Amino acid sequence: MAGTLWVARRFPVRIGRAAASHLRLEAEGVWDQHLVLDLGREGFSLRVQPNALARVNGQPVVESRLRNGDTIELGGVRLQFWLSPVRQRNLWLQEALSWGAILAVSLGEVGLLYWIIR
Repeated sequence: MAGTLWVARRFPVRIGRAAASHLRLEAEGVWDQHLVLDLGREGFSLRVQPNALARVNGQPVVESRLRNGDTIELGGVRLQFWLSPVRQRNLWLQEALSWGAILAVSLGEVGLLYWIIR
């Protein structure tokens, strides 16, 4: 499975060997419920389940905040945590309407000034 890309759609994400895991890993040393990735106010965090072992960037952890590019090791698996690139929605209609409103207000002001000066 080297090089496989997996995208989390909802949080928390359970990682382990169990069928109920969101990311199911059948590697040596991976427990049924190995760890949980969560998204909170302070960013992404990793919480290792009791009696399971995991490392982030080579350091053993029980709980850790994750940053872009961190390496997570659990059992015989190495995962890399990356944030997906953000795609901007297509806003051309809203932009065109906004510029049209600005143009209409500007023309209205010019017309009002012309009417007052006349």
